[in-house]
Amino acid sequence: MSVIDEKDPQNPVRMYKSLRLYSGSANRPLAEQIAKILGVELSGLALEKFANGEIYARFDESVRGADVFFVQSISGDVNDALMELLIATDAAKRASARTITAVISHYGYARQDRKASPREPITARLVANLIERAGVDRVITLDLHQGQIQGFFDIPVNHLSALPLFGEYYNNKNFDTDNLVVVSPDVGRAKAAKKLSDMLGCSLAIAHKGRPRHNAAEVMGIIGDIEGKTCIINDDMIDTAGTLCASVRELKKMGAGDIYVCATHAIFSGPAVERLNDAPIVECLVTDSIPVEVGGKIKTLSVANEFAEAIEAVYEERSVSKLVGGDFAL
Repeated sequence: MSVIDEKDPQNPVRMYKSLRLYSGSANRPLAEQIAKILGVELSGLALEKFANGEIYARFDESVRGADVFFVQSISGDVNDALMELLIATDAAKRASARTITAVISHYGYARQDRKASPREPITARLVANLIERAGVDRVITLDLHQGQIQGFFDIPVNHLSALPLFGEYYNNKNFDTDNLVVVSPDVGRAKAAKKLSDMLGCSLAIAHKGRPRHNAAEVMGIIGDIEGKTCIINDDMIDTAGTLCASVRELKKMGAGDIYVCATHAIFSGPAVERLNDAPIVECLVTDSIPVEVGGKIKTLSVANEFAEAIEAVYEERSVSKLVGGDFAL
Protein backbone atom coordinates (compact mmCIF):
# COMPACT_ATOMS: atom_id res chain seq x y z
CA MET A 1 0.00 0.00 0.00
CA SER A 2 1.40 3.43 -0.97
CA VAL A 3 0.78 6.85 0.53
CA ILE A 4 2.11 10.26 -0.48
CA ASP A 5 5.06 11.68 1.39
CA GLU A 6 4.05 15.25 2.31
CA LYS A 7 7.67 16.41 2.08
CA ASP A 8 8.05 14.95 -1.43
CA PRO A 9 4.66 14.44 -3.14
CA GLN A 10 6.34 12.87 -6.18
CA ASN A 11 7.55 9.88 -4.19
CA PRO A 12 4.98 7.41 -2.89
CA VAL A 13 5.99 5.81 0.41
CA ARG A 14 4.94 2.31 1.35
CA MET A 15 2.89 2.13 4.52
CA TYR A 16 2.12 -1.15 6.24
CA LYS A 17 0.03 -0.38 9.31
CA SER A 18 -0.80 -3.94 10.27
CA LEU A 19 1.75 -6.06 8.37
CA ARG A 20 4.00 -8.18 10.58
CA LEU A 21 6.78 -10.17 8.93
CA TYR A 22 8.38 -13.02 10.88
CA SER A 23 10.92 -15.70 10.09
CA GLY A 24 11.52 -19.27 11.11
CA SER A 25 15.03 -20.60 11.55
CA ALA A 26 15.25 -22.46 8.23
CA ASN A 27 15.84 -19.48 5.92
CA ARG A 28 16.27 -16.25 7.84
CA PRO A 29 18.58 -14.68 5.18
CA LEU A 30 15.73 -14.80 2.65
CA ALA A 31 13.30 -13.29 5.18
CA GLU A 32 15.77 -10.46 5.84
CA GLN A 33 16.00 -9.70 2.12
CA ILE A 34 12.20 -9.70 1.79
CA ALA A 35 11.91 -7.32 4.75
CA LYS A 36 14.50 -4.99 3.20
CA ILE A 37 12.64 -4.90 -0.13
CA LEU A 38 9.33 -4.20 1.59
CA GLY A 39 10.90 -1.58 3.84
CA VAL A 40 9.64 -3.19 7.04
CA GLU A 41 11.27 -4.55 10.15
CA LEU A 42 11.66 -8.31 10.51
CA SER A 43 9.65 -8.56 13.71
CA GLY A 44 10.60 -10.49 16.81
CA LEU A 45 9.72 -14.15 17.27
CA ALA A 46 11.43 -16.22 19.93
CA LEU A 47 12.06 -19.80 18.79
CA GLU A 48 13.65 -22.13 21.32
CA LYS A 49 13.88 -25.80 22.16
CA PHE A 50 13.23 -27.60 25.40
CA ALA A 51 15.79 -30.14 26.57
CA ASN A 52 13.82 -32.97 24.99
CA GLY A 53 13.72 -31.27 21.58
CA GLU A 54 10.20 -29.81 21.76
CA ILE A 55 9.88 -26.42 20.03
CA TYR A 56 8.75 -23.26 21.82
CA ALA A 57 7.56 -20.12 20.03
CA ARG A 58 6.49 -16.73 21.38
CA PHE A 59 5.92 -13.39 19.65
CA ASP A 60 7.80 -10.51 21.23
CA GLU A 61 5.07 -8.01 20.37
CA SER A 62 1.30 -7.84 20.04
CA VAL A 63 -0.11 -9.30 16.83
CA ARG A 64 -3.73 -8.59 17.70
CA GLY A 65 -5.52 -7.51 14.52
CA ALA A 66 -2.30 -7.82 12.49
CA ASP A 67 -1.73 -9.50 9.14
CA VAL A 68 1.02 -11.96 9.98
CA PHE A 69 3.38 -13.27 7.27
CA PHE A 70 5.63 -16.10 8.42
CA VAL A 71 8.61 -16.93 6.17
CA GLN A 72 9.79 -20.51 6.44
CA SER A 73 11.49 -23.10 4.26
CA ILE A 74 10.51 -26.69 5.09
CA SER A 75 14.06 -27.88 4.52
CA GLY A 76 17.27 -28.64 6.37
CA ASP A 77 15.95 -30.29 9.51
CA VAL A 78 12.64 -30.80 7.74
CA ASN A 79 10.59 -31.97 10.72
CA ASP A 80 11.74 -29.13 12.99
CA ALA A 81 11.09 -26.60 10.22
CA LEU A 82 7.56 -27.89 9.75
CA MET A 83 6.84 -27.87 13.48
CA GLU A 84 8.17 -24.30 13.78
CA LEU A 85 5.68 -23.24 11.12
CA LEU A 86 2.77 -25.01 12.81
CA ILE A 87 3.64 -23.86 16.33
CA ALA A 88 4.24 -20.22 15.30
CA THR A 89 0.93 -20.27 13.43
CA ASP A 90 -0.88 -21.57 16.50
CA ALA A 91 0.75 -18.86 18.63
CA ALA A 92 -0.34 -16.13 16.19
CA LYS A 93 -3.88 -17.50 16.00
CA ARG A 94 -4.22 -17.62 19.79
CA ALA A 95 -2.80 -14.08 19.97
CA SER A 96 -5.73 -12.85 17.81
CA ALA A 97 -3.87 -12.15 14.57
CA ARG A 98 -6.34 -11.02 11.91
CA THR A 99 -4.86 -13.18 9.16
CA ILE A 100 -1.91 -15.57 8.91
CA THR A 101 -0.02 -16.22 5.67
CA ALA A 102 2.60 -18.96 5.45
CA VAL A 103 5.36 -17.88 3.06
CA ILE A 104 6.89 -21.28 2.29
CA SER A 105 9.93 -20.91 0.06
CA HIS A 106 10.34 -24.71 -0.17
CA TYR A 107 7.39 -27.02 0.48
CA GLY A 108 8.83 -30.14 2.08
CA TYR A 109 7.30 -33.61 1.83
CA ALA A 110 6.03 -32.70 -1.65
CA ARG A 111 7.59 -35.66 -3.46
CA GLN A 112 5.00 -38.03 -2.00
CA ASP A 113 2.05 -36.44 -3.79
CA ARG A 114 0.23 -39.62 -4.78
CA LYS A 115 0.13 -43.34 -4.00
CA ALA A 116 2.64 -44.74 -6.46
CA SER A 117 2.52 -48.11 -4.67
CA PRO A 118 0.10 -49.78 -2.25
CA ARG A 119 0.18 -48.79 1.45
CA GLU A 120 2.05 -45.51 0.84
CA PRO A 121 1.17 -42.15 2.41
CA ILE A 122 0.40 -38.93 0.54
CA THR A 123 2.53 -36.62 2.65
CA ALA A 124 1.99 -33.54 0.47
CA ARG A 125 -1.71 -33.71 1.39
CA LEU A 126 -0.93 -34.49 5.04
CA VAL A 127 1.24 -31.37 5.35
CA ALA A 128 -1.46 -29.28 3.67
CA ASN A 129 -3.99 -30.55 6.21
CA LEU A 130 -1.66 -29.75 9.10
CA ILE A 131 -1.02 -26.21 7.84
CA GLU A 132 -4.73 -25.51 7.41
CA ARG A 133 -5.70 -27.00 10.76
CA ALA A 134 -3.02 -24.94 12.52
CA GLY A 135 -4.80 -21.80 11.33
CA VAL A 136 -3.04 -20.55 8.18
CA ASP A 137 -5.35 -18.45 5.97
CA ARG A 138 -3.20 -18.39 2.83
CA VAL A 139 -0.02 -19.97 1.47
CA ILE A 140 2.58 -18.32 -0.74
CA THR A 141 5.02 -20.87 -2.12
CA LEU A 142 7.48 -21.48 -4.94
CA ASP A 143 7.70 -24.23 -7.57
CA LEU A 144 5.82 -27.09 -5.95
CA HIS A 145 6.99 -30.54 -6.98
CA GLN A 146 3.67 -30.88 -8.78
CA GLY A 147 1.30 -27.99 -9.42
CA GLN A 148 -1.66 -30.16 -8.45
CA ILE A 149 -0.57 -29.92 -4.80
CA GLN A 150 -2.38 -26.57 -4.76
CA GLY A 151 -5.57 -28.61 -4.90
CA PHE A 152 -4.73 -30.26 -1.58
CA PHE A 153 -5.53 -26.94 0.12
CA ASP A 154 -8.97 -25.49 0.80
CA ILE A 155 -7.36 -22.08 1.37
CA PRO A 156 -5.87 -19.79 -1.32
CA VAL A 157 -2.40 -20.71 -2.60
CA ASN A 158 -0.17 -18.24 -4.47
CA HIS A 159 2.11 -20.51 -6.52
CA LEU A 160 5.18 -18.59 -7.71
CA SER A 161 7.70 -19.80 -10.28
CA ALA A 162 11.43 -19.29 -10.68
CA LEU A 163 11.30 -20.03 -14.42
CA PRO A 164 11.19 -16.32 -15.44
CA LEU A 165 14.36 -15.74 -13.39
CA PHE A 166 16.12 -18.64 -15.11
CA GLY A 167 14.86 -17.44 -18.50
CA GLU A 168 16.22 -13.93 -17.94
CA TYR A 169 19.54 -15.26 -16.67
CA TYR A 170 20.15 -17.50 -19.69
CA ASN A 171 18.85 -14.93 -22.19
CA ASN A 172 21.50 -12.55 -20.89
CA LYS A 173 24.17 -15.11 -21.83
CA ASN A 174 23.27 -14.62 -25.52
CA PHE A 175 23.43 -18.30 -26.44
CA ASP A 176 23.08 -19.34 -30.06
CA THR A 177 19.44 -20.48 -29.83
CA ASP A 178 19.84 -22.73 -32.90
CA ASN A 179 22.44 -24.66 -30.95
CA LEU A 180 20.61 -24.58 -27.60
CA VAL A 181 18.22 -27.13 -26.08
CA VAL A 182 16.39 -27.28 -22.76
CA VAL A 183 16.38 -30.83 -21.41
CA SER A 184 13.62 -32.07 -19.13
CA PRO A 185 15.08 -34.65 -16.69
CA ASP A 186 11.89 -36.72 -16.95
CA VAL A 187 8.46 -36.72 -18.52
CA GLY A 188 6.86 -35.14 -15.45
CA ARG A 189 8.99 -32.01 -15.80
CA ALA A 190 8.36 -31.65 -19.55
CA LYS A 191 5.71 -28.92 -19.28
CA ALA A 192 7.95 -26.66 -17.17
CA ALA A 193 10.92 -27.34 -19.45
CA LYS A 194 8.76 -26.38 -22.46
CA LYS A 195 7.96 -23.04 -20.81
CA LEU A 196 11.68 -22.37 -20.29
CA SER A 197 12.52 -23.36 -23.87
CA ASP A 198 9.82 -20.95 -25.11
CA MET A 199 11.37 -18.15 -23.02
CA LEU A 200 14.76 -18.88 -24.58
CA GLY A 201 13.42 -19.50 -28.10
CA CYS A 202 15.14 -22.86 -28.38
CA SER A 203 14.26 -26.53 -28.78
CA LEU A 204 13.22 -29.05 -26.16
CA ALA A 205 14.40 -32.57 -25.33
CA ILE A 206 12.99 -35.01 -22.79
CA ALA A 207 14.98 -37.67 -20.92
CA HIS A 208 13.16 -40.94 -20.39
CA LYS A 209 14.37 -42.71 -17.28
CA GLY A 210 13.45 -45.49 -14.90
CA ARG A 211 13.61 -45.21 -11.10
CA PRO A 212 14.52 -48.53 -9.44
CA ARG A 213 14.47 -46.96 -5.92
CA HIS A 214 14.30 -43.59 -4.13
CA ASN A 215 17.08 -41.12 -5.01
CA ALA A 216 18.16 -43.30 -7.92
CA ALA A 217 17.29 -43.27 -11.62
CA GLU A 218 18.64 -44.50 -14.93
CA VAL A 219 18.40 -42.65 -18.24
CA MET A 220 16.79 -44.96 -20.78
CA GLY A 221 16.78 -42.61 -23.75
CA ILE A 222 16.35 -39.05 -25.05
CA ILE A 223 13.42 -37.67 -27.03
CA GLY A 224 14.86 -34.85 -29.11
CA ASP A 225 18.18 -33.77 -30.62
CA ILE A 226 21.02 -32.96 -28.23
CA GLU A 227 24.07 -33.95 -30.24
CA GLY A 228 26.68 -31.19 -30.18
CA LYS A 229 24.23 -28.76 -28.59
CA THR A 230 24.44 -26.67 -25.43
CA CYS A 231 22.03 -28.27 -22.96
CA ILE A 232 20.18 -26.67 -20.05
CA ILE A 233 18.76 -29.26 -17.64
CA ASN A 234 15.90 -27.79 -15.61
CA ASP A 235 14.38 -29.39 -12.51
CA ASP A 236 12.43 -28.27 -9.45
CA MET A 237 14.91 -29.63 -6.89
CA ILE A 238 18.31 -31.24 -6.44
CA ASP A 239 18.62 -33.58 -3.47
CA THR A 240 21.66 -35.88 -3.42
CA ALA A 241 22.50 -34.99 -7.07
CA GLY A 242 23.30 -38.64 -7.74
CA THR A 243 20.53 -39.04 -10.32
CA LEU A 244 21.30 -35.68 -11.92
CA CYS A 245 25.03 -36.31 -12.28
CA ALA A 246 24.40 -39.77 -13.72
CA SER A 247 22.03 -38.19 -16.25
CA VAL A 248 24.64 -35.57 -17.16
CA ARG A 249 27.22 -38.27 -17.89
CA GLU A 250 24.70 -40.17 -20.01
CA LEU A 251 23.95 -37.01 -21.99
CA LYS A 252 27.67 -36.55 -22.59
CA LYS A 253 27.91 -40.11 -23.89
CA MET A 254 25.04 -39.30 -26.25
CA GLY A 255 27.00 -36.39 -27.71
CA ALA A 256 25.77 -33.36 -25.76
CA GLY A 257 27.92 -30.22 -25.80
CA ASP A 258 28.23 -27.88 -22.81
CA ILE A 259 25.72 -28.70 -20.06
CA TYR A 260 24.16 -26.19 -17.67
CA VAL A 261 21.94 -27.21 -14.76
CA CYS A 262 19.29 -25.10 -13.07
CA ALA A 263 16.88 -26.00 -10.26
CA THR A 264 14.71 -23.99 -7.92
CA HIS A 265 15.38 -25.82 -4.66
CA ALA A 266 18.93 -26.73 -3.62
CA ILE A 267 18.28 -29.40 -1.01
CA PHE A 268 21.86 -30.68 -1.42
CA SER A 269 21.83 -33.71 0.87
CA GLY A 270 24.98 -35.70 1.59
CA PRO A 271 27.69 -35.41 -1.09
CA ALA A 272 25.53 -33.37 -3.50
CA VAL A 273 27.87 -30.36 -3.68
CA GLU A 274 30.95 -32.50 -4.30
CA ARG A 275 29.13 -34.47 -6.99
CA LEU A 276 28.02 -31.32 -8.79
CA ASN A 277 31.50 -29.79 -8.73
CA ASP A 278 32.96 -33.04 -10.07
CA ALA A 279 30.31 -33.47 -12.77
CA PRO A 280 30.99 -32.47 -16.41
CA ILE A 281 28.78 -29.36 -16.22
CA VAL A 282 29.58 -25.68 -16.76
CA GLU A 283 27.57 -24.49 -13.76
CA CYS A 284 24.66 -25.33 -11.46
CA LEU A 285 22.22 -22.44 -10.95
CA VAL A 286 19.81 -22.56 -7.99
CA THR A 287 17.70 -20.08 -6.03
CA ASP A 288 17.96 -19.05 -2.39
CA SER A 289 14.66 -20.73 -1.49
CA ILE A 290 16.94 -22.90 0.66
CA PRO A 291 20.16 -21.43 2.11
CA VAL A 292 23.17 -22.62 0.13
CA GLU A 293 26.86 -21.78 0.05
CA VAL A 294 27.98 -20.41 -3.30
CA GLY A 295 31.25 -21.68 -4.71
CA GLY A 296 32.78 -23.84 -7.40
CA LYS A 297 30.19 -24.49 -10.10
CA ILE A 298 27.24 -23.47 -7.88
CA LYS A 299 25.60 -20.06 -8.39
CA THR A 300 22.40 -18.61 -6.94
CA LEU A 301 19.57 -16.30 -7.92
CA SER A 302 17.46 -14.58 -5.28
CA VAL A 303 13.68 -15.03 -5.17
CA ALA A 304 13.25 -12.38 -2.47
CA ASN A 305 11.76 -9.85 -4.86
CA GLU A 306 9.15 -12.35 -6.11
CA PHE A 307 8.07 -13.14 -2.57
CA ALA A 308 8.05 -9.47 -1.59
CA GLU A 309 5.76 -8.60 -4.51
CA ALA A 310 3.41 -11.45 -3.61
CA ILE A 311 3.30 -10.38 0.05
CA GLU A 312 2.61 -6.77 -0.96
CA ALA A 313 -0.21 -7.84 -3.30
CA VAL A 314 -1.85 -10.03 -0.64
CA TYR A 315 -1.55 -7.31 2.00
CA GLU A 316 -3.06 -4.67 -0.27
CA GLU A 317 -6.01 -6.97 -1.04
CA ARG A 318 -6.60 -7.44 2.66
CA SER A 319 -6.28 -3.72 3.34
CA VAL A 320 -8.89 -2.92 0.68
CA SER A 321 -11.17 -5.59 2.11
CA LYS A 322 -10.76 -4.10 5.59
CA LEU A 323 -11.50 -0.57 4.34
CA VAL A 324 -14.75 -1.58 2.66
CA GLY A 325 -15.76 -3.63 5.67
CA GLY A 326 -15.81 -6.98 3.90
CA ASP A 327 -14.53 -10.34 4.96
CA PHE A 328 -11.25 -11.28 3.30
CA ALA A 329 -11.82 -14.50 1.41
CA LEU A 330 -9.64 -14.15 -1.69
